[in-house]
Amino acid sequence: MINNFSLKDKVIIVTGGTGILGNSFINAIVEADGIVGILGRNAEIANQRADAINNSGGQAIALVADVLNEEQLKDCKEQILQKFGRIDGLVNGAGGNMPEGVLKPEENIFEMNLAGMKQVMDLNLWGTILPTQIFGESIAATGKGSIVNISSMNSKRAITRVLGYNMGKAGVDYYNQWFAVELANRYGSAIRMNAIAPGFFLTEQNRNLLTTPDGGYTDRGGSVIKQTPFKRFGDPDELKGALVWLLSDASQFVTGTMICVDGGFSVFGGV
Repeated sequence: MINNFSLKDKVIIVTGGTGILGNSFINAIVEADGIVGILGRNAEIANQRADAINNSGGQAIALVADVLNEEQLKDCKEQILQKFGRIDGLVNGAGGNMPEGVLKPEENIFEMNLAGMKQVMDLNLWGTILPTQIFGESIAATGKGSIVNISSMNSKRAITRVLGYNMGKAGVDYYNQWFAVELANRYGSAIRMNAIAPGFFLTEQNRNLLTTPDGGYTDRGGSVIKQTPFKRFGDPDELKGALVWLLSDASQFVTGTMICVDGGFSVFGGV
């Protein structure tokens, strides 16, 4: 029987591959027999993760770049094409928040750090668009390429204090639909675009907002748990199944869609 969920011999780039969620993404691809390009700004972590995969019998390459730097992305494209000759998929995992993009409760809402909010918005939206522009045509050339964007619960509901992140992910949602239609009109089913919308997972960017040093919940973290029917944060490995499905031929008639992996957060009315 043909395993349509296999990623065997597919070359897939993961931006944000040096992060916490990115680590689960790259491991999911390798576990499905794919070849992974680990793209991130932290060269040490990218190389460590690539070495670990290669030493365990998998195939990986470290790609050092900022997703907002077109020239660095073009260099990465040449590196992976020279080594593997093709690019079958892209996971736009780079994103997240930063202190400059968080409105503190005591701050005047009319004196927000707009530059910080814009920086976060650009990272999440343009950090998704630019890699797609650089790697997309090579992916389409394979005849069965797939791009997976990473959305967020922040694009579905008004999540306080993080306007830039909310706006960036809302932009990703619209881009995901618009670009999927344009791809289909121009390339047919040769290249698909979909998205995963994670619920609340602990990362380096949000850990201090959601948890206390002793492992408890902050008021904000407690509110998240209350609004999540599963009553817990997600484990990064729980994103693997949706990711492999969207990258694989098992979802070959799926484009422009969004899969929520959120413990029920997006559908819970609070009652």
